[in-house]
Amino acid sequence: MKYILEFDMIQTVGIAVIFLIIGIKLKKRVSFFQKYCIPNPVIGGIIFSIIALILRYLNIVEFNFDTTLQNFFMIMFFTSIGFNASFSLLKKGGIKLALFLFVAVLLILFQNTIAIIIGKVLNIHPLIALMTGSTPMTGGHGTSIAISENIPMDGLKTIAIAAATFGTIVGSLIGPPLAKQLIQKYNLKSSDIAEDNKNDNDEIHELDEERFAKAFFILLLSMSIGTILNYWLKKIGLKMPVYIGPMFIAAIIRNLSDILYKEIPMKEIQILESISLNLFLSVALISLKLWQLFDLAGPLAILLLAQVITAYLFVRFITFNIMGSNFDAAIISAGHLGFGMGATPNALANMKSVNDEFGYSKLAFLVVPIVGSLFIDFFNISIITMFIHYFS
Repeated sequence: MKYILEFDMIQTVGIAVIFLIIGIKLKKRVSFFQKYCIPNPVIGGIIFSIIALILRYLNIVEFNFDTTLQNFFMIMFFTSIGFNASFSLLKKGGIKLALFLFVAVLLILFQNTIAIIIGKVLNIHPLIALMTGSTPMTGGHGTSIAISENIPMDGLKTIAIAAATFGTIVGSLIGPPLAKQLIQKYNLKSSDIAEDNKNDNDEIHELDEERFAKAFFILLLSMSIGTILNYWLKKIGLKMPVYIGPMFIAAIIRNLSDILYKEIPMKEIQILESISLNLFLSVALISLKLWQLFDLAGPLAILLLAQVITAYLFVRFITFNIMGSNFDAAIISAGHLGFGMGATPNALANMKSVNDEFGYSKLAFLVVPIVGSLFIDFFNISIITMFIHYFS
């Protein structure tokens, strides 16, 4: 008899933290994880998911998690990213933003075209094949559910969700190793420090309670005001991801502080950014249902393998070269594989993992979150819709 264990949102975070710590410890002790810069939440999350898969397969126990706080940590993470969007940095990264948006949209076209071509060779219906294209790869789980539920064909939702799960795992495993390979092959060096910290007056300081509390309160207030902004945007017909309002408010506060020469504790915000990202990903990854991948046997597995090869080669030879073939481009490449096969938080985790070993890239942490969170969904859904209409 199989037992079902239910965990509330606090217990869920507790288990996520346990396996995050396991991931951190294993990365320090296992050279493979260090060599390929595998993110800590990915290590711990996949280990738990494998354990959960085995226990379910043996009909012993199944875990159900309340992932309410996953959303909270995601919003906090994107809000902290908003504080990095200073006008001076946006001005410097303007052309790079446009270039990265271009290559991200180009990858979407490649993903769907490859899905259709391989699907035709394998005699798979085009709409089924598209559920292994940019819908789950660039779109992730959210887009997979939204798109598949609006196509009157049985089984598409299961395929799309399973493909998104596959992409999330693989994108997190191949992104950092690619960046490391590029950095070492071309002897690339970072010219940045973690944060320009104009607001910190270039002072070196220890973390203290007052500054950390100030950072935490600023984040919470930005999140709160941002949700109100989301409400009014929805009222006028603009349905945006839940983190857009808070991220926008954070960017406004950051730039007002620059103009008024008011201090914002950026070092502390950056620490909270890292904490919230790790917790968000850890909760998301322990909640993965690996048994969904069993739906991808046979021809569908071939389609997904083709997607992995396509994304890897595209990022290696197109994204890296168009973005400048430098250190920033290598970090952006790790990020592109993260959200080109999963989601923007995976992209940031990929980049952070590489940054921890080789140094920081301000440009990458500006360009990838903005394109991944603000623009790519619009283009992806528009392109997917055109493909679906053509093949329906």
